[in-house]
Amino acid sequence: MDNRKFCITLFASAALLGFGATAQADAAATADSCNECHGVAGLGADKGVPNIAGLSEYYHADQLYFYRDGDRPCVDVQAPDGSTTNMCTIAADMSDEDIDAIAAHYAGMPFAPAAQAFDAALAEAGKAIHERDCEKCHTDGGSNIDDDAGILAGQWMPYMDMTFKMYMSGERSQDDQMKKKMDALGEDDLKALLHYYASQQ
Repeated sequence: MDNRKFCITLFASAALLGFGATAQADAAATADSCNECHGVAGLGADKGVPNIAGLSEYYHADQLYFYRDGDRPCVDVQAPDGSTTNMCTIAADMSDEDIDAIAAHYAGMPFAPAAQAFDAALAEAGKAIHERDCEKCHTDGGSNIDDDAGILAGQWMPYMDMTFKMYMSGERSQDDQMKKKMDALGEDDLKALLHYYASQQ
């Protein structure tokens, strides 16, 4: 995945986190420099980067802790300034307070599904697979933020495809129940799921 830009903003609400005006200003400046990665308000145009607006605080913070602690795989990408970086490198210097601030900030933003092409027949097949195998944990078609399981519905298909492949290869860890479900799915099943999630616009 070439030239994928993964970036974290450090902008957070001073009211929620008790930050002073200086810290808030510093965080806002950092956010301005990272907008092209996840997009303004957490909704970007790069199909290999997830939209992160509206993620639950618990889920979002968990993912950043995983990156920081080396428990989630990172892809080396080219940053806007031409240097090579990845999410593990970006998260390495974040404090617990930074991570919690980021998670709280994006949780307060509305999620909007990505406008993208999909195959209607595959989406219908994917809906049946989701309802059979995934709905228990990813309710409402993968759109329920309160599940604390990320947002599947309306995410960019290339990003979801990369994520599925990481799970299938074992690069990204998963609990036993999810692994059992993923192992039982074939390539056609996963393709159908991708189109189903992309269809929810």
